[in-house]
Amino acid sequence: MLIFILMQPCVFCFSSSSEAGITSPGDTLTTWTNGPIRKLNAFTLKRIWALKTLCSSAQKGIGPLLLLHQQKKITLKVGTMLHLVVMTFCMSEVLSAPSRDPQLDQHWELWMNRYNKTYHQTEEGWRRMVWEKNLKKIELHNLEHSMGKHSYRQGMNHFADMTKEEFRQIMQGYKPKAELKVGTLFKKPSFLNVPESLDWRTEGYVTPVKNQARCASCWAFSATGCLEGQLFRATRRLVSLSEQNLMDCSRYLGNKGCDGGLAKRAFQYVHENGGLDSEESYPYQAKDNLQCFYNASYNAIIVDGYASIPSGSEEDLMEAVATMGPISVAIDASHDSFQFYQSGVYYEENCSSEQLNHGVLLVGYSYSDQDYWIVKNSWSENWGNNGYIHMAKDRNNNCGIATDASFPVIL
Repeated sequence: MLIFILMQPCVFCFSSSSEAGITSPGDTLTTWTNGPIRKLNAFTLKRIWALKTLCSSAQKGIGPLLLLHQQKKITLKVGTMLHLVVMTFCMSEVLSAPSRDPQLDQHWELWMNRYNKTYHQTEEGWRRMVWEKNLKKIELHNLEHSMGKHSYRQGMNHFADMTKEEFRQIMQGYKPKAELKVGTLFKKPSFLNVPESLDWRTEGYVTPVKNQARCASCWAFSATGCLEGQLFRATRRLVSLSEQNLMDCSRYLGNKGCDGGLAKRAFQYVHENGGLDSEESYPYQAKDNLQCFYNASYNAIIVDGYASIPSGSEEDLMEAVATMGPISVAIDASHDSFQFYQSGVYYEENCSSEQLNHGVLLVGYSYSDQDYWIVKNSWSENWGNNGYIHMAKDRNNNCGIATDASFPVIL
């Protein structure tokens, strides 16, 4: 038995509990991922589950330090010799990572050079593992796209070395909580003629794509983009406004800087504060400051409150963006399909219209082979279609784009 395990070190690393024959904590394990083996009464589910937890975490790309911490919490009642053998092979998956595909060595180097990636030697192995895993998923998706299964393509971008869980934690900062009760409800003007397509970028309402970096401040970028559009609408001046000002100074309203927030709270801050500094005077730092450095001498905008669009209505959202300009919206961006979006019309059947986690800016809508919204992101021009994404329109509020939409009011 010991020889068999040495020859097959992944025998304990199941890809799922169902594959391993695990159904409930009282079961005795009778099958393995590589086929039936004689029944092992000595191993109960709890013992196998502990091994599975350690090994499956390695396969998900969780770092060695976290696994070592988790290992301390696992009590295994297995024979000493077998226990050491299993631990050796499971930990080897974490510390050395699966063998690399040598055919991808040059591509890995090119990717690192393009996005200025550097790693500590103890980190590079599992970053490479995550990168190769993401590459395979993207290649499979694009193959399915070529066969008509998907309406959009994916691509390897600067997030390709991040797991989905890590990406969610770092990049998505929309934090829905109880709303401030100061907003009004958008009402469309009488006799409104909505154009068939619209792109406020061509009208001068939109600043270049920005980069929130490794900080969950998307809510602030969504807010400044909307404020910039309203300022242009009122004055015909396009001024880049300060996200850092919002991050540092709107905490008393519930925003939390790099730990997330809401665009509506940002609008309320600008209203109560009597203004917001320009980006030039209060530059973005991608970090939290405990002090607010707002300077009224550099104030660039004054607002009179904010308005919300009726939740869930894509028709009202279209009328609002056609009437008012760019709109701040929140979406479900938790899927790796969004993380690696490159081109085409994005539709994710597993998207939620209620569990929102990312703030973006709606700048228009159009039609190719299907209706889509034109959305500006804050992940630099290296992401998506030069920093933008076309999201499916009039498809049951896909990804919740019409669930929480708002804009500041300038009278």
